[in-house]
Formats: sequence, C-alpha cells, structure tokens
Amino acid sequence: MKKSQSPQASTNVVWHHATVTRARREQLNGHRGAIIWFTGLSGSGKSTLAHAVEEKLHQLGCRTFVLDGDNVRHGLCGDLGFSTKDREENIRRVGEVAKLFMEAGIIVLTAFISPFRADRERVRGMVEHGDFIEIYCNSSLEICESRDTKELYKKARGGLIPEFTGISSPYEAPISADLTVDTGTLELDFCIKKIMKLLAAHRIID
Repeated sequence: MKKSQSPQASTNVVWHHATVTRARREQLNGHRGAIIWFTGLSGSGKSTLAHAVEEKLHQLGCRTFVLDGDNVRHGLCGDLGFSTKDREENIRRVGEVAKLFMEAGIIVLTAFISPFRADRERVRGMVEHGDFIEIYCNSSLEICESRDTKELYKKARGGLIPEFTGISSPYEAPISADLTVDTGTLELDFCIKKIMKLLAAHRIID
C-alpha cells in the first residue's frame, strides 16, 4: 500500500499491519476495491451519476459507498470554507477517507467538483496504479447554469458567493481522465453503461 504524500505532523506513530488484508476483504466481497472519482462543474451531474452507478453496482451485489461533496461538508469538512487552501484540504481529507474505504475492499464513488488538477493527482498518488479511476463529467457552463436548482450560479454572478468555480474561481478540466462523459447531452443510462464497461475493463467488477 502506498503511503499518503500529505504532510505528516504526528510524531511517535507506527503503522499497524492488520491480519485481515485488503486482498482478503476483496475476496470476501467478490470484487476489487477502488476509488471512482467524479469531477466536473457544479450542476454537471456528478452526484446524480455517482449514485446511479452505485445503484447499479449494489444490484450486482457489490459493496459501495458514495462520498458526496455537500454531505462531507456537513461533518468531516464542516470547518472548511472555499478558499484555495481550504479546497485543497477538503480534497486531501476526502482522498484519505476514500483510500480507507478502498482498503476495506469497497468501491467508493466520490462526487466533488475538485477543481484543481494537482489535488486530484495528489489523491491518485495516494494509491497504487489502477486504484484511482477519474471520470470527467463534461458539461458546458451554460447547461450547468440552466440546471441551477439551488440558484448557486445566480448568487455567484450577483457577487453573493465569492470564489465560485466556473464564475470567479477556475476549474481545471482533466487532461487525461480515465473516462470523459458528456453529461450535458447524453442520457443518464448511456453514461452509466459507459462507466460499467470501464469498471469491467479495469477488472474492478466482472
């Protein structure tokens, strides 16, 4: 198992190796553990797609969990704002939690804007090659704004939400995502099928 590349402030700590290994957990589950990382603008369909894929995996008997951006900020990251530094820390924490889920043999799906490439690559670097699957939910800003049920874009354009991704803060699209899905125009079922094929190709599921 790769160790996290994040700064280590704790001292006098030693990694404890469990007798129940990831391989044994995966054997019990009947599938590999993995991190399926959905990234894209607010309103691009990340959460909808992540939960739909989880539903499909659950029906197949897979052990899954979705880490959702808004939900995580109610607890684990409730102390963070939306400055660049806080966004980086938000994704670092999520990456560490996702890695723990993966070590439990679970397919963990994350739905976060995660606007900065360096942060996403940092999470990729926490785990072994093939354990981190990046899925880019590619939807135009115009379409995302048209889906603005929370009126976040409206508030951002009115200056009520500072540092809002896509308006006053940048989004760095993946250069080489494992899969890009056009969530702005494609039907949900079609996107799900593409992702399920990808997971089978990576031998995460049969």
